[in-house]
Amino acid sequence: MGTVSQFHDRTRPVAQRIGSEEEAINTARSLAAVFQRQSSERDINRILPYQEIDALSQSGLGAITVPPEYEGLDVTNSLLAEIVAIIAEGDPSIGEFLEVHFTVLDGLRQQAGEELQRALFARVLAGDRFAATVFPDTAAVSSRGLGYRLNGRSTSSPAVLFADWIAVGDDQSTLYLPCDSEGLQFVDDWDGLGQRTNGTAAIVASDVHVNADAVAPAATAPSAIGELQHAAVDLGIARAVLSADAGAAQASDIGKLAIAMETVAALLERAGRKLDIAQINIGGRAVEDAYFSATAARAAASELAINASTLAFELAGKNAASVGLNLDRHWRNARIRALGTSADVLHQRAAHHLRKDR
Repeated sequence: MGTVSQFHDRTRPVAQRIGSEEEAINTARSLAAVFQRQSSERDINRILPYQEIDALSQSGLGAITVPPEYEGLDVTNSLLAEIVAIIAEGDPSIGEFLEVHFTVLDGLRQQAGEELQRALFARVLAGDRFAATVFPDTAAVSSRGLGYRLNGRSTSSPAVLFADWIAVGDDQSTLYLPCDSEGLQFVDDWDGLGQRTNGTAAIVASDVHVNADAVAPAATAPSAIGELQHAAVDLGIARAVLSADAGAAQASDIGKLAIAMETVAALLERAGRKLDIAQINIGGRAVEDAYFSATAARAAASELAINASTLAFELAGKNAASVGLNLDRHWRNARIRALGTSADVLHQRAAHHLRKDR
C-alpha cells in the first residue's frame, strides 16, 4: 500500500564541475566503491539511497552529458555507458537513477527549444536531478491560458523520489515541472521484488500549472540513449556478481561469464559510437542504426545479468540461502528489469513504423 512521501531535504551545495572524461570515470569509480559498501543492507531494509545520490549530484557526474554550448562536458556515449555500468556495479538502483536522468536530458537536448535548454541545463550543472513519468489518462494534460494544467495519477516510475524535475510526456508534448510545484504529491507505492531502492513512485497531480515556456514537443522516436543506459545497468549487475559473489567459483564458469561480459561491453561501445554519430546527424539512417544497435546491447545485457545472477546460486551452494549475503538481490534486480520486454516490443514496433514512413 502506498504512502505519501515527504520530500528529502533538497537544500544542497552547488555541484562541482567535472573537467575531463578521465576525471569523470575516476569519479564514477570512487563513488561506486562507496555505494557498494551498504548496497546489500539498503536492499534488505529498503533504505532509499538519498545520501548516496546527493553525493553523486555534488560530484558533478549527473551533468556530464550537458552540451558544450551550455558549458557542459558532453562525454561520448560509449564512456557514458561505462560510467553508468560502474555506478550500477556498486548499486544498481543508483545506476537506474542515472539511466533515467540521462535519458531525460537526452530528450531535452533533442526536443526542447534553446531557451528551455539553457534554463534546465543550468540547473543540471548546479546539481539538479531529472526523472520522467506518464499519466495514463489522455485528458490529464489540458491547455489553459498561457500554460497547461496537469491532473490525475501517473504510472509508477523509477527515480521519481530522487528528482528535482519531472518530465511528463504524452503524444503531443513533454512538460518539465519542478517537484515542489503546488498540487503535486508523491506516492511511494513500489513493492517489486527487485530494484527495491530505485526511488519508484507515482505522482498525484491536482490542478498543477505548467508554464508554456516549460513545454517541449514530444519525442518522435524511441530513445536509443535509454536502451543503452538500460544495458549499462544490467552489465553492472553482472559485474557485481563476478567481482563480489562468485570469487571462489570454478574457473570454467567464471571464464564463460567473463567472456560474455566482454562481449556485452563491446556491444555497448559500438552502440555508443553510433549514438555519437546520430546526435550529430539527426534523422535518417544513423538514428535507426543507433537505436537498433542499442536495443541489441540491451537484450544481450539483460540475458547476461540473469545468467550471471543465476550462476551465483549454483556456485555458492548452501551459502546462497544466507540472508546476510543477500545473493538473491542480484537475481531479483536482473529479473525485475527484464520484465520490460513487452515495452521493448512496443519500442521496436514504433521504430519499425518510423522506418516504413521514411
